[in-house]
Amino acid sequence: MTWIRKSRKFLSLALILMLIGPLVAVLTGMAAVGSDWRTASREPLGIAPDPAATPEAIIQVYGARAYGWRGALAVHTWISAKRENASNFVTYEVIGWYHWSGRPAVASRTSAPDKRWFGSDPEIYAELRGPEVEALIDRLEEAVANYAYRDLYRTWPGPNSNTFTAMMGRALPELHLDLPPTAVGKDFIANDKFLASSPSGTGFQLSLFGLVGILLAKDEGLEVNILGLSLGIDPLDLAIKLPGVGRLEPSFD
Repeated sequence: MTWIRKSRKFLSLALILMLIGPLVAVLTGMAAVGSDWRTASREPLGIAPDPAATPEAIIQVYGARAYGWRGALAVHTWISAKRENASNFVTYEVIGWYHWSGRPAVASRTSAPDKRWFGSDPEIYAELRGPEVEALIDRLEEAVANYAYRDLYRTWPGPNSNTFTAMMGRALPELHLDLPPTAVGKDFIANDKFLASSPSGTGFQLSLFGLVGILLAKDEGLEVNILGLSLGIDPLDLAIKLPGVGRLEPSFD
């Protein structure tokens, strides 16, 4: 039938477009797919504030290219918090090999929040500072404790590290967390639900187990998810979002 042929052509074109981005990420060196985890740097990048010189409470969300071949498609994300006058940050993240070794997937650490992820430089996706952040850290700790998939991890389509970070964003809409399209797994909605708020809390998304869906929100714009890979546009920032590549927007400097 004609509509079946058209549907197949559309899906084929969509898949081709989805795969171009990851190929570009490899060819341009965005993803260091040939690195060795044993020698890859885990040193801090130096973009996190020094707790000794920064008494105010802070929450930050970070992301860096995933290790190995996964870096062509995705980033690994985490969330860090420092209470007022605290001497260190506490970082929360989901780590796959923790689950595979029989431990809970959710991990916490007090080392520098801006450490490289096995050679990949992190960047900050969201940040809040000030006295009102103390109460948000209480809510963050509660959301971490209630994370639905402490004992489950799937690289694709989720739940994974980006599923966790997206859920923390939904629990703290004050962050206005706009995760990049390379945060594969962010569209996996907890508890077998198909409808949820967007991670930024400024809109909604419809998703079928993270495999196919659509998101519409003020902060994120419009995103379409096909097989866990997202592409979209953000009209307010004149940005486009491409799988493998990430968010691209014009510079007016």
